[in-house]
Amino acid sequence: MVQDCLFCKIVAGEIPSEQVYADDLVIAFHDISPQAPTHILVIPRKHISNMNKASAEDQALLGHMILRAAEIADEAGLAESGYRLALNTGPDARQSVFHIHLHILGGRRLTGQMG
Repeated sequence: MVQDCLFCKIVAGEIPSEQVYADDLVIAFHDISPQAPTHILVIPRKHISNMNKASAEDQALLGHMILRAAEIADEAGLAESGYRLALNTGPDARQSVFHIHLHILGGRRLTGQMG
C-alpha cells in the first residue's frame, strides 16, 4: 500500500466506496464523479501507478481486470447496448489518481471523442 494513494486507501477500507465487485485481485466501485449514467472503476488491489509502471508479472492481473470489467458491465445491464472501457495513463490522458484504474462507462450513447 502506498500511504498517500486514494485508491490504496479504498482497497484497505480506510475510505468508503460504493463497491459493486471484489475478489482477491481487484475491486470495483462507482465513480464519485460519474461521466456517464453508469461509471464504475475497476482497480487492482496491488498498487501500480500507471501502465508505464506495469511489468510482465502484471499481465495476468491486467487481463483479470478487463475480464471482470466485462462481467461487471453485463451485470450493470450494459452488455447489449454497449459500454466503453478506458484506462488513462499520465496527465495528458487526464489520469487524476496514480493507481491504475479501468473505467466502465455506459448507460447512454457515448460521444466519439475520448477527451
